[in-house]
Amino acid sequence: MFSLLCGFLYLGALISAQPDDGKRYICRAVPISGDAGCPVTLLPDLSVGGQEEELRNTVMQLRETILQQKETISKQLGTINELTTKLSLCAAATTDRKYGKGASWGKDKQNTMGDVPTDPNDSIDSLGKTMQGLKERLENLEQMRANLSGASFPSELRDLLQRRLGELEKQLLKKVSSLEQEKSQLSNATAAYRLKTESTLNALVERISELEKGGGDFKSPEQFKLSLPQRTNYLYGRITKTLPEMYAFTLCMWIKSSASPGVGTPFSYGVPGQANEIVLIEWGNNPIELLINDKVAQLPLEVRDGKWHHICISWTTRDGQWEAYQDGEKLGTGDNLAAWHPIKAGGVIILGQEQDVVGGRFDAGQAFVGELSQVNIWDRVLKPVEIQSMANCSSYLAGNVISWLSSNVEVFGRGASKRPLEICQERLPNF
Repeated sequence: MFSLLCGFLYLGALISAQPDDGKRYICRAVPISGDAGCPVTLLPDLSVGGQEEELRNTVMQLRETILQQKETISKQLGTINELTTKLSLCAAATTDRKYGKGASWGKDKQNTMGDVPTDPNDSIDSLGKTMQGLKERLENLEQMRANLSGASFPSELRDLLQRRLGELEKQLLKKVSSLEQEKSQLSNATAAYRLKTESTLNALVERISELEKGGGDFKSPEQFKLSLPQRTNYLYGRITKTLPEMYAFTLCMWIKSSASPGVGTPFSYGVPGQANEIVLIEWGNNPIELLINDKVAQLPLEVRDGKWHHICISWTTRDGQWEAYQDGEKLGTGDNLAAWHPIKAGGVIILGQEQDVVGGRFDAGQAFVGELSQVNIWDRVLKPVEIQSMANCSSYLAGNVISWLSSNVEVFGRGASKRPLEICQERLPNF
């Protein structure tokens, strides 16, 4: 026993006398019959100091990664909030412009004879710059999203960001498309408004020129009448101007006739390929008829009593709707008269004859017998109050397409003439 104890002490002395080489050994029980020369398993250095240093480095790396992810997420959220605010402002601006709030050119477009709306190009360019900036921001976000797609974001947060960015992209593209469409419509509306304003201004300039000239033998340029006393094929008047392409019109005139049967054709407009583009005719025992593109509508008008009557006929290509007025009262309406057919431009207007070819080949049986005055044409449907004011002689409205001026009316045939007419003096006894 004593010898065994001495052996252990000696072994311990040997082990403690050897230098520390950083290796550690594991001891295990070996059976008596086992092989004492089994290999020894070496373990790595498991010192407490090494473990703490390795854990500390791992924690610092995780902390830096979390801080970087937090900073990136904050930037993403800030960008998303800014984009959402931009889209809300764009939506609010679009709504305001649609209902005419905060923009002079969104108001009801009324022809105020020179009160031309402000050109909206500046506002549209500003919106275009804003949308371009949003597009660039979106591209940056997409690039950032592509860069971050391989980062170690939590899958739920990455999916949320991708969904939000996708939704913002769709909203932005939709808004851009809507603004571009609105810009195109606004440009078209502005061009149409300018053309209408220029037409009205030209009519005013023409009328002022006539007033400056003194109207020839008449007190006012419109105070004259065209007299066609016989039913022939060579007495007629011709308007020196033509019509533009129109999608609606109103034709008004004062008419006086006692001819029978039928007053004939007080008005006709023919274009190449269609001599009956617009015709107002009463022949035989038929009622007065309105022809547009050779399509016919019968009008409930009666003017064969030898008295002055004010008549107006309005028409629009939309569903071919028409209205007929006599002495300021609406007597008839209808539709499906040459629906969706635009009135063609560049034709000839004849007063008193029906054209079988453009500007000629008249038939004496369809000639007008009587007197005409203040034949005016507008490229729109007049309001009832405007028609009533002309019929009761409270005001005079000159047509913005064809106006009744002595210089605009040529007379052909011996017996046809233009004579002075005191406005409403010959008509008031009829009322």
